[in-house]
Parts: sequence; C-alpha cells; structure tokens
Amino acid sequence: MALAKVYSAAVIGLDAQLVDVEVDISAGLPSMTVVGLPDTAVQEARERVRAAIRNSGFVFPSKRITVNLAPADLRKGGPAYDLPIAVGLLLGSQQVVADVSDTLFLGELSLDGTLRHTQGILPMVALAREKGLSCVLVPAIDAKEAALIEGVRVVPVASLTELADHLKGERPISEYSVPAWEEVVAPAKHSTDLSYVKGQEHAKRALEVAAAGGHNLIMIGPPGSGKTMLARSLSSILPRMGMEEALEVTRIYSVSGLLPPDTPLVSQRPFRSPHYTISHAGLVGGGRWPKPGEISLSHRGVLFLDEFPEFGHTTLEVLRQPIEDKVVTISRAQGSVTFPANFMLVAAMNPCPCGYYGDPVRECRCSSGDVTRYQKRISGPLMDRIDIFVEVPRVEYEKLTDGGCGETSEKVRARVERARHIQRERLQGSGVMCNADMTPAEVRQFCQLDGAGQALLKMAMNQLSLSARGFHRILKVARTVADLEGVAGMQAHHLAEALQYRPRVLS
Repeated sequence: MALAKVYSAAVIGLDAQLVDVEVDISAGLPSMTVVGLPDTAVQEARERVRAAIRNSGFVFPSKRITVNLAPADLRKGGPAYDLPIAVGLLLGSQQVVADVSDTLFLGELSLDGTLRHTQGILPMVALAREKGLSCVLVPAIDAKEAALIEGVRVVPVASLTELADHLKGERPISEYSVPAWEEVVAPAKHSTDLSYVKGQEHAKRALEVAAAGGHNLIMIGPPGSGKTMLARSLSSILPRMGMEEALEVTRIYSVSGLLPPDTPLVSQRPFRSPHYTISHAGLVGGGRWPKPGEISLSHRGVLFLDEFPEFGHTTLEVLRQPIEDKVVTISRAQGSVTFPANFMLVAAMNPCPCGYYGDPVRECRCSSGDVTRYQKRISGPLMDRIDIFVEVPRVEYEKLTDGGCGETSEKVRARVERARHIQRERLQGSGVMCNADMTPAEVRQFCQLDGAGQALLKMAMNQLSLSARGFHRILKVARTVADLEGVAGMQAHHLAEALQYRPRVLS
C-alpha cells in the first residue's frame, strides 16, 4: 500500500482552483476519512466511491484510508471529487498503475461506477489549461462542454471500468474532437416576434434603439397595453453573441448548475424575468458560499423586471452599482467573490396603483397622493441610470383588428447588428462593446454635436434639470440613433429623438 496523488479542481465564484487529492492507504482498522474542509456532498463521496469501486469489479482496500484535499483552507463542495478519489484509491492500492501527473480528473460517480453530469466543468477545464495540464478526464456527457476550451486534450469517460482500462493502456479512450462553432450553436428560438405586437410603433422604435446601443429601458402604460409582450420580443432583435461572449455566459450557467447536459454552449442571449417577490440574494447572488443571482444570469442579455415599483426598495437599490460597474461583488467572512453583471435592464410599470392614470378611456381611481407615492417607490438615482423612457398607451380597436403584420424581428435585428458593428469598429481596443458602456472619455471623443445640436442640448439641460449622468446618457442614446441611420456625425434630429425618451410622467 502506498500514497497516491491526483489532480482535481474546486470552483470559487466563477473561477477554479487546483486541488491535490492525496490518498494514503495504511495498516489499521478499516476506515475512510476525508479531510481538507469538505462539505456534506464530499463527505458522502466515501459511500459512493466504495460502492462504485466494488461494482466495477475492483477491491476496496480494507485498510485505514485517509483522503486529503489540499489546500486544506479552501472549501471543497459538490460531487466532482468522486472520480479523483476513486482513481487515487485504485492507484494507491496498485490495482491500476499509471502516470497521471499531467491529468485533471472531474466527475460524479453513480453506485454502479458510471459517471454523471457535473457542474462547473468549463471553468475547471480552463484552469487545467492555465496550469499546464495536458489532459482532462470528464464524464462523457460533459465532453462537449469541456471541449470548448482549446489547448487541452479532453477524454470522455463513461464508467470507472472504462477509465481503468484506459489508464492501464488496455483499451485507450479516443480523445474528444473539438466541435465546430456551428455544431454547438443551437438554432435561435424566439417565442415572441416583434410583428406580433399590434400598434405601439413608438415603443417598437424605442426597443430598436435600446437593442442597438445596449441601453436600459422602462415602459410605462396601463394594464394590457403590451408592455410584457414588447419586452419578451426584445430577445428576437438583439444581435447574436460571439464566441467570447457565449463562453462568458456559459461559464456562469455551468457554475450555477443551469446548463443542460445536452446544451454545451449558451448561444442565445439570456432573458431573465424574476418575480417581484424575489429576495435580495436571489437577485444579486449570495448564500454562505456565493452563487450568481439573476443579474449575473442575465449577463450579456436582458433583465426584465415587470411591475417595477412592486419590487422591494432595498432590492431595487442594489441594482445601482451593477448598472454602473457591470460587475457585482458579494462579500462574506470567508472572502469576496465578483460576478459579471453586464446586462440590459428593461422594466415595465403602470403609471399609478390602479394603472389608468392618464388613460383617455378609463377613469383613474387613485388620488394625487397615491400616484405620487407609487411613482416615488423608485428612487431618483435609480431612474437616473435608465436611458430610455417610453409610454405604451392603450391599443385602439382598429389597430388590434388590422389584418396586416408589422415589421418582423429579422428585419429589425439586421439594422441592430449593423449599428453594433459600427460601434465595435469605433470602440475597438477600448474594451467597450456598445454605446451604453461608453465612459465619459469615449462620450467626449465620439459624441460631438453640431452647432444646432449644442443649442438644443443646452436648452434641454435647463428645462429638464438634467444631472451630469443624464447629460451623458442622452448623448449615448443620440449616438445610437445616428448609428442606426449609418451616419458618422451626430446631428440635431438625432439628439431630438434621444430627448423624446426622457421621462414625462415620472420626474
């Protein structure tokens, strides 16, 4: 009996850290102890590994077994350590003889020795490449996800028996070939097309501008006017993600356990729509060992908050920092974890508690005090971080019964993608991907107005009492309007359209 050492990995936030799985088999009463700050799932690995080894035709050592997961001060969670512990036992008991010094082992074992889907594969395989390990052995069902990381040999393993034969050289397992981008990209599926929405041309235009520049947007209107349908159709006009963006989003979903086994890559922009009863931790992320919340799950996509004023005041206020910084930091006694949070905030709300304030057909039953209190549930600083405000009025009968269809999402998306291409070319090398993310330095450089535009902006500053943040946001929206038109210089009519998207009902 001897000491065996196998490499595995732990996921902390969205990053992984190398873990040495040391297995010592020595004389003494039969027992198995796992040390190194393991959680309950790792402690239970003792029983899974014991059953898997026996059911795979091997002998479980009747000795004193100590499994050390180093570094000892790093928390180890999840069932991904099953496979490295089992391999360590087989190596330590000399039932398998092999050199595994450049190999990372990941996977959860079933009692019969087969391997199951494991969370967090993507960041752990990325760690293997970073640490110079040449080979990664993962469950066969996760091989397509692991192969997204280039520069590492991925070996798909179906069972412990198959792995033992591979390590002994009796029946080597073929390396998983890296899939082409087209093979892992699922075809786009959108439940709502923009052409389904009757009327609301002004709101559709606002959606197009928001999608083209990545701007935050809020829709205000009575119940049943189509606010939710408009928001859900936004996904159909957003540009498709590139490989780099898709890998960022996939890493978040892999760590969160929301990546289906048959979907190795999240290729469509996320659309998250949490209910207003969501907790602070559910929205931002949290827990004793922090996990991503809804704002990180909507990274590179859309966070839709329906019934905006119904969300708790504290819950809404935590959005302010992620909207500005594009990341969210969660601090605990054990340390801090930072998650990406570059999302488009899209909100929908009624103008008053009953929903019919200002409606030309149905009378509002709310007092002026009720309306004011309802609108002030959303703080001024948060409203100041929203670029586009659009009113969504009641849809008239003639428009609802009109047999014609409006412009399809495909046509709108083509214009949006052209505008995004212009922005990427302009902002190349700055680390910024769209107009909404521009810093004051980029605004100063790329948002220059002509004489008429400057005069209009000066008048708007005085009449609307704009803050410095609001001033910059108007210029960003005007820049997007100009990009949709395909012109290099910003003109007065571009600024005029951007000013139309400032709030009227809310102040």
